[in-house]
Amino acid sequence: MSWKLKKFDELTNSELYNILKERTVIFVVEQNCPYLEVDGKDPLSYHLFKEVDGEIVAYLRILPPGVSYPESSIGRVIVKKEFRGQGIAKELLKRGLDFIQNELKETTVKIQAQEYLRKFYGSFGFQAISETYLEDNIPHIDMVLQFK
Repeated sequence: MSWKLKKFDELTNSELYNILKERTVIFVVEQNCPYLEVDGKDPLSYHLFKEVDGEIVAYLRILPPGVSYPESSIGRVIVKKEFRGQGIAKELLKRGLDFIQNELKETTVKIQAQEYLRKFYGSFGFQAISETYLEDNIPHIDMVLQFK
């Protein structure tokens, strides 16, 4: 099992294909939510993922300031169904936040989280900054993390 962090132009065709496939499986098929998964932000983002035998099992994208919000952001956080409950999501988010803080030197991260993950993100220090609202018919909440 290996972790990789790449800019869009550094992804191989196979890596990009597998990332988009897994994101679609989870966000469109599993959550029964037809929406534009490929939203034009990938070329501006960093892509952090874990592979097992050439298969993407965990992924998130890191969006620099100005792409989604004035602050840096994390989005499209996924762990493949068969790999859930093993602590991979915590390791994934920790690695993403470490990169934002230590490599990008950013002090704030804003996310749009699915409501059921409020406590998960809260365990990393994210604070809710909005009421719950529907996005693509799924309850979401905006959250912010300030690094100290």
